[in-house]
Amino acid sequence: MRFSAESTADGVTERLFTIGEVPGAVWAAAGATGPRPLVLLGHGGGHHKTAPPIVARARRYVTNLGVAVAAIDTPGWGGRPTPAAYEPFNAEIEKLAPGPALGDAFARRAVVAAELAIPEWQALIDALTALDWIGSGPVGYWGVSLGSAVGVPLVAAEPRITAAVLGLMGRETLAEAAARITVPVEFHLQWDDELVPRESGLALFGAFGSAEKTLHANPGRHAEVPRFEIDSSERFFARHLKAG
Repeated sequence: MRFSAESTADGVTERLFTIGEVPGAVWAAAGATGPRPLVLLGHGGGHHKTAPPIVARARRYVTNLGVAVAAIDTPGWGGRPTPAAYEPFNAEIEKLAPGPALGDAFARRAVVAAELAIPEWQALIDALTALDWIGSGPVGYWGVSLGSAVGVPLVAAEPRITAAVLGLMGRETLAEAAARITVPVEFHLQWDDELVPRESGLALFGAFGSAEKTLHANPGRHAEVPRFEIDSSERFFARHLKAG
């Protein structure tokens, strides 16, 4: 891990880094010392590691929860090169109008994205938990849409992640991984999602193997998750990411 820039505002320090060739950002309280829980943020398909909604969520979690927060760019986003394996999906996506067929193409491309990104997230956890101001405490994951397409198999594969907020994805490509997840899950579904059919989202929620899982269903389209759900995610992580 190589840190390249650092800035502090309103009591939160943002550090930009690369781990291998993967760019990322980590946020923590200014002058943070000693261990603290870590929350990983998986960006959506229209965002990247320092998109304004990601930065705002990170700073809020740091301030209100006392955690460290980190995000990395998914392969093909945030200026990262587009993997050759995306090209057939991208050609298909260019021809599709918004609707379930487009959402299906996004989901199938995201299977490839997850295969590439999961080792990167695991390397990031290794590096961050080795820092004395983060340490090997509990780890949470938040990610919806693309962040969930990557996050579901990541949470299934990574035992250090002990709680996850996921959503805005369907069952078809994720059911097997979801069945292996047993940690607490908060799942977000948009009732009028134009990309993910309601039945598919409900089926994915049903597929999770977690004894504690909560469905948050709101009216609206894919990108219209109510802002009050940020409050809910804070309460979720406050319950489940307790150091020690």
